[in-house]
Amino acid sequence: MPGFLLHANAAMTCQHAAGQAKIVPGQARVLVSGQPVAVIPPGLPIISVLPGCPFTVPPSKPQPCVTVRWSMPSTRVKVMGLPVMLAPAPGPGPGICQSAEQIPQGAPIVGAMQARVSAM
Repeated sequence: MPGFLLHANAAMTCQHAAGQAKIVPGQARVLVSGQPVAVIPPGLPIISVLPGCPFTVPPSKPQPCVTVRWSMPSTRVKVMGLPVMLAPAPGPGPGICQSAEQIPQGAPIVGAMQARVSAM
């Protein structure tokens, strides 16, 4: 599936709009917009952290989003042998935000990425 490359400073939040994702690039050699291209290392599907999510479930148990598992690696484009992270377009991304207990919390919202390069 084609999509846009994500880089270390791509803007991504959880559905609760307060948790800002910090993408761990996994490599530093290939850059887009001056930022390392985000790759998905093998055996490490958790690729970003969301500090600051305020989500709470009733009655008052904090259940913030703390990680994102990305489910759309590139099938053809690789950086140093690792598939790059792709997003289809700005909007809901092909990943899932999770709480510390690994409870799914919804898709992350991708707001900005490298728009000049698309990959498969």
